[in-house]
Amino acid sequence: MAIEVNIKKKFESFTLDVSFREDSKRIGILGASGSGKSMTLRSIAGIVKPDSGMISLNGHTLYDSARHVNIKPQMRNAGYLFQNYALFPNMTVEENIAAGLRGSLAYNYPVVQRMIKKFSLQGLEKRLPGQLSGGQQQRVAIARIMAYAPDVILLDEPFSALDIYLKDKMQVELMSMLDDYDGTVIMVSHSRDEIYRFSERLLIIDEGKVTNHGLTKDIFASPGTKSAAMLTGCKNFSKVEVMDSHRVNALDWGIQLRFEKEVPAGTHYIGYRAHHFLPVWGDRPENAVRFSLYSRAELQFETNYYVKPEKPDFSMECLISWFVQRDVAKDIRENGMPDYLQFREDDVLFLR
Repeated sequence: MAIEVNIKKKFESFTLDVSFREDSKRIGILGASGSGKSMTLRSIAGIVKPDSGMISLNGHTLYDSARHVNIKPQMRNAGYLFQNYALFPNMTVEENIAAGLRGSLAYNYPVVQRMIKKFSLQGLEKRLPGQLSGGQQQRVAIARIMAYAPDVILLDEPFSALDIYLKDKMQVELMSMLDDYDGTVIMVSHSRDEIYRFSERLLIIDEGKVTNHGLTKDIFASPGTKSAAMLTGCKNFSKVEVMDSHRVNALDWGIQLRFEKEVPAGTHYIGYRAHHFLPVWGDRPENAVRFSLYSRAELQFETNYYVKPEKPDFSMECLISWFVQRDVAKDIRENGMPDYLQFREDDVLFLR
């Protein structure tokens, strides 16, 4: 299975200019609202027509502006799961599942029944969508897609409207439903947790362009740019002045940091994730900021501390976030607040 996309389309607020080739089975597209990620998905599905370029799936051309090819959405063999599942409100569960198949419900009865059993919808066959829970609606929508065995399934922010508890439950359920699907699944989201859990390979789209493309775990470990680091959950950033090949001046924090490895060329920022600080009691170690508490927020499973930088005229954007989970919280209860927070070199993100 391989998908290739190389398209351009001009919108009022930005120009979509996306190019990638992937043969992974689970692909994530991460980006902020309005970045172009959903438009990329809709272009693959045929809902949106690019201005130029090409799209191919498993060697079959779906769109090619140069050759005037633009296959209709219903002929692309792509299953598209909308945010609200787009079930037909006046159709029963079994009618909705059969809606994407050619022929009558009676003709497609064996396929529909197989999908009802596969997705645990027994007893709900005659119900309308309005009589189903959110999870049941999702299962019907996936069953409708899987009934016609698409080559690719496109998931467009499938959990965006759900509360946290239901979202987590339905993510697990969706991944379980797709376990034995051999085709390609592409999920668009602005949630780093959804993308990290779901995807083997990742594209980050920013202002209509792919800024990162690779293994999901590799991009989270080394995002490369400030915008990508923000999307992957990094909370702490400082502009830097590179002093020499091993030292930087972190301008927003008022401290200097020294590294064993060389500072990469083109580094304009450093980032540091809020869970990675090492608390230190006693003398100041290398690569540390003095702990001066500005505020804190007590959450159910962790405490978030917001620490003043050593820069005297700091703004709120310069506050340093330190998120403490139960294991470190025990040390704080025993020893009090630390004197310093240390940056571990292996966890520092060098960013453009």
